[in-house]
Amino acid sequence: MNFLIDANLPRRLVNLFSERGHYAIHTLDLPDGNATSDTTLLAIAEEKKCVVATKDSDFTTSFLLKNKPEKLLLISTGNISNKELELILIANFDQIISSISANRFVELTREHIVVHS
Repeated sequence: MNFLIDANLPRRLVNLFSERGHYAIHTLDLPDGNATSDTTLLAIAEEKKCVVATKDSDFTTSFLLKNKPEKLLLISTGNISNKELELILIANFDQIISSISANRFVELTREHIVVHS
């Protein structure tokens, strides 16, 4: 599975996904880096068939109103350290992949994985 990691998430998440057999790219690795517009990110996600992983509620709005991106992983853990975020992702990784494989919009909180239909 392919993931596009938004600017509001740490770049090292690319390694977390890659080490588990998935393609991942961070906005910092794009030509405009973290200044890449949401419109461009959506186009890249569509072109590369990427799940957009973000904390940005703008992507939720786009998903609900415009049906884009095709797949969305919303991280809604609030303000936590990067290490805490990584631990939550690692602990839930298989369930996240399973959920996003079968659904289009998955949300990760500190305590749950929520599948939105």
